[in-house]
Amino acid sequence: MFIFILQGIWLYISELAGKDLDISIVLKFLWFYSPRIVTLVLPLSILVTSLMVFGGFAERYEFAAMKSTGISLQRAMRSLSVFILLLGITAFFFSNNVIPYSEYKWQNLRRNIQQFKPSMVIAAGQFNQIGDELNIKVAEKSGENGEFLEGVIIHRKDMKKPSNNLIVTIAEKGELTSEEGSNTLSLILKNGYDYQELIEKDYKKQHREPYVKTYFEEYTINIDLTALNAKDVDQENNISNQNMYNIGELATEIDSLSDAYSKNLEQFAENMYHRTGSIKFKDEKTENIPVSDTVTSILDIYLPHERADIIGMAINNVNGTIQAAKAKKEDSKNRVRKLNKYEIALHEKIVLGFACIILFFIGAPLGAIIRKGGMGLPMVVAVVLFLTYHFIGIFAKNSAEDGSIHPFLGTWISTLIMLPLSIWLTYRATTDQGIVDFDQFGQRISRLFGKKEKDAAIVIGDTAALLTQQEKTIVLSKTYAELIEILKNPKQYNFTEEMQRAAAARLEEKGYKVE
Repeated sequence: MFIFILQGIWLYISELAGKDLDISIVLKFLWFYSPRIVTLVLPLSILVTSLMVFGGFAERYEFAAMKSTGISLQRAMRSLSVFILLLGITAFFFSNNVIPYSEYKWQNLRRNIQQFKPSMVIAAGQFNQIGDELNIKVAEKSGENGEFLEGVIIHRKDMKKPSNNLIVTIAEKGELTSEEGSNTLSLILKNGYDYQELIEKDYKKQHREPYVKTYFEEYTINIDLTALNAKDVDQENNISNQNMYNIGELATEIDSLSDAYSKNLEQFAENMYHRTGSIKFKDEKTENIPVSDTVTSILDIYLPHERADIIGMAINNVNGTIQAAKAKKEDSKNRVRKLNKYEIALHEKIVLGFACIILFFIGAPLGAIIRKGGMGLPMVVAVVLFLTYHFIGIFAKNSAEDGSIHPFLGTWISTLIMLPLSIWLTYRATTDQGIVDFDQFGQRISRLFGKKEKDAAIVIGDTAALLTQQEKTIVLSKTYAELIEILKNPKQYNFTEEMQRAAAARLEEKGYKVE
């Protein structure tokens, strides 16, 4: 949590720094931000801790002690498996109820914090809304607090007609100044023009698009900060996104968006049909036009001047249809992307619990296999596995958003990839097998290429076994009880099948029956 919260601070430092915020507001910001990173922290924590705990058990031979008293690995994992199952269920309810609420409070807090200092709200290269009247764009900002501006463009609304941006101001440079304790922010503009459109009552005069253009060397615009300084960080704003809904609300929104998308396409198809003018066709008799028995073109039945008008109308109609189709294509793409985001958010609430369970059944058996505890190797292995899981999920979700793959597959694919790995590792751990038996692998390679050393072979009676020189010495030096232990628990001591065969032959040579 600490690592990911630090990352969040760096991501949103521009929204918090330089605004004279109380420490309580900053802590509230981090408090509302922290639940959204639980979806990353919880699976990673389970993977790391299961690796460390079970790796520590195996490293200190505690599993060997358990097995000697008849406690299998499955039984040793039973209580933790029940705990992880309960934790997965809890994670679902947390994702379904706590995260949407915290996301709503966090987004509200972010919006309210942005109103504390308007100079911080002005970002270079884009239009920035300040209050209800001003929309400002600057090419560059400089100065300690970003108070010096260059390439200023301001759209000011006429509050009598707020739907129109009738006043545009362009200046080469600008500066934001304010006296301490004052509720007025002064924007001083230098070397610019002020354009104001004029609205004529006479419609014919309005076609001339009259306006007033004023040049200025210095022009000051005063911005009243009374409303901005009175902002309440706890104010509830009318905002929403897919992360602010629980499963029931997401299902309703998905149905609404899907129906709206279908109706929008139907309406577009109907509009395209009306644009063709087909519904206006009427069967009318045309007089005084000679009609031949064979008509090569439908235009032949019209008079020459009518043909030119028809062709011109057809070209305009086709061009308009092409433009409308391009605009509708982009609009449909945005609608599909929004719908996919809502479906992804719905599946994410369910997949979190399953991810916790599956990553536990990767970490626990892997720790028992590698037999290493602590913060060293287990941490490295856990981070590599989690990054693989996490990046597969990110790429899949990005593909699901643009419709390349289904949202269900995009959300579940990383967990489904880890599922076979968890089953395989659990099987290998419960059957006392390593991930790869390098000794046996090397022996098979040697046999494949026929590389057998005479001093590495042991022949007892009718039995021949291919052993290393060290293994040969071990078998020949073992007592009766030690040879029986090799037969009964070869995998516990990492003895190969060849050593087991040699031990059996050695016992028979001493007069004992293997049975």
